[in-house]
Amino acid sequence: MSHPSSPRTRVSPLRGRVAVVTGAARGVGAALAAALSAAGARVALLGREEERLREAAAGLLTPTLCFEADVTDPATLDAAAREVEARLGPADVVVANAGIAVSGPFREIEADLWQRVIDVNLTGAANTVRAFLPQLASTRGYFLQVASTASFGSAPMMSAYCASKSGAESFAQALRCELIPDGIAVGVAYLHWTGTDMIRGFDDNPVLRALRAHQPRFARRVQTPARVADLLTTGIVHRAPRVYAPPWLRWCQPLRPVFPALVAHISRRELQRRSGSFTAGPGVLGEGGLADWNAHRSATSPPQDRQTD
Repeated sequence: MSHPSSPRTRVSPLRGRVAVVTGAARGVGAALAAALSAAGARVALLGREEERLREAAAGLLTPTLCFEADVTDPATLDAAAREVEARLGPADVVVANAGIAVSGPFREIEADLWQRVIDVNLTGAANTVRAFLPQLASTRGYFLQVASTASFGSAPMMSAYCASKSGAESFAQALRCELIPDGIAVGVAYLHWTGTDMIRGFDDNPVLRALRAHQPRFARRVQTPARVADLLTTGIVHRAPRVYAPPWLRWCQPLRPVFPALVAHISRRELQRRSGSFTAGPGVLGEGGLADWNAHRSATSPPQDRQTD
């Protein structure tokens, strides 16, 4: 039997509402689009991989819109916002879920790739809000920023990802206060280990592997994207200021001052043990991140370079 507070029981508050999800081609984004649709929302799926977006939308139960969009391109997002409003109606919910990650020593990661992570995860979130802000103001809607426990304690070998997720959390917190007069609620979602293609490369990172090994057994469990999507959907229904996936993460908030020192202790020991020798070089994590990076390089490289790729 469904829990009474589930967004899928009785008449959902999301029925007939319009929800926008970025990074919706895969993983949590695709699962969230499905969960929102099951709750009765009309869903706009934004992402880099058009074919994957259409596959994600194919089985949804409500009217949908797929729009191939790079969140670092404000003009494209503005076009997406116009299309959403024209075809589905003004957005009631906007979820900034698009994100990529790169793993490896800072000194070995090319500057453009490091910057790309910041651009997608942080600046892309700001671009998303800016494009849909007029619609959210008209509907007195809800904006959800997908963050990460990476903001609890920054891990070596993940400098761009941790910096971008910490920045995204701070951005959403600042935005929350600014938008109160407009009736717009702002939430931050904290995700832990989730079974997307992004984490499949984590075991190649010795520091992340060590950090995970030192966590309690329950904290090492990998959540399914569907489970995370259900938790996010419940948070959206309640316009929650914070959403935790898994829920026990809420009890970690008071302990956040301790985490940086703990992460540093474990990381330093692992780095000293390996003396700078690692099993894998720097690289983009996950197929979605690779798709974004390849599309970005193709769009920004000189024409003669594109012909030889």
